[in-house]
Amino acid sequence: MTTGDQPARSRRATERKGDVRERAILDTCEALLVQKGYDAMTVGDIAQGAGITRGALYFYFGSKQEVATALVARTVEHLWKRSEATARADEPRQAIAAALERTVELWNEHGLVMRTAIDLSLTVPEIGELWNHTADLFIAAITAVLERAGVQAGSAPDQASAMARALCWMIERTFYHASQESREKLREASATCEHIWLTSAGLTT
Repeated sequence: MTTGDQPARSRRATERKGDVRERAILDTCEALLVQKGYDAMTVGDIAQGAGITRGALYFYFGSKQEVATALVARTVEHLWKRSEATARADEPRQAIAAALERTVELWNEHGLVMRTAIDLSLTVPEIGELWNHTADLFIAAITAVLERAGVQAGSAPDQASAMARALCWMIERTFYHASQESREKLREASATCEHIWLTSAGLTT
């Protein structure tokens, strides 16, 4: 091994350690959302739960808000990855059922993060941008499904783009409320959203 290899190897090890610490910080933030809620948790709580000092946490994130933003970013990335491929399925019925099934799974796993993102989206610009960007991705995917089902392309009230936007925000709000009650209520809400989406696509007959 040459001397020149050592710094590179050391840097790689440090990066891996940093990834582990960052994941621990985000996992702790999510756990504290359950235990205390966003308003009550502190940077000290997050650092303690992640097994690091406050100073070490500030090496990764400048504030509690930044931690929450990164947690939301990680969660919506999972949401999109789970739903993207299924929404592109050739058969619209299958695409609709699969997309909602994946969305239910993520709301069951990370519902509190999702609700926190929605609650903070109006007051934390970074979270608002993340959430709106995610919504835009889903609107585009829903639009594609509607068009494959025969709905006319366009942004008029009875055309695919406008219908997709309404469907996206309806699903978000319906899941938000149902996820606060129970998994069963969330599944019932998903079934209702699926029926409305199928009806909008002209696939219930």
